[in-house]
Amino acid sequence: MLNKIPKILSPELVKTLMEMGHGDTIVIADGNFPSETCGKKVVRSDGHGVPELLDAILELFPLDIKYSEAPFGLMEVVKGDTIVPVIWDEYNSILDKHHDNRPNVEYIERFEFYERAKKAYAVIATGEKAVYANILLTKGVV
Repeated sequence: MLNKIPKILSPELVKTLMEMGHGDTIVIADGNFPSETCGKKVVRSDGHGVPELLDAILELFPLDIKYSEAPFGLMEVVKGDTIVPVIWDEYNSILDKHHDNRPNVEYIERFEFYERAKKAYAVIATGEKAVYANILLTKGVV
């Protein structure tokens, strides 16, 4: 064990975050996301929800606020779907906690999100039950 690394982050996930370079992306996926289909590398975080993982990851992970238009991406609600993703309110609170200047958020069409997930460095597969809970993060510099 090490000091100051949130306990929710597995050694494999910390290693993955460390391996990533500036501009690399990572997906934090809800339980319905096709993680194994889309991810060239999948890190399992079953039993954990997206908000608590996002909070822990942002303790260590710099978002690319300087060079990326929107370093924080969400899968947008499919047109005609009446679901309101209330989990996004939690994400906003977490972003506010970790960033004085809130990064821009991009809303990504579902199939475009899948394509970008296929190009991501890794997908973190969670047990999150909320729908539209998927996040795409772009790594910045320290």
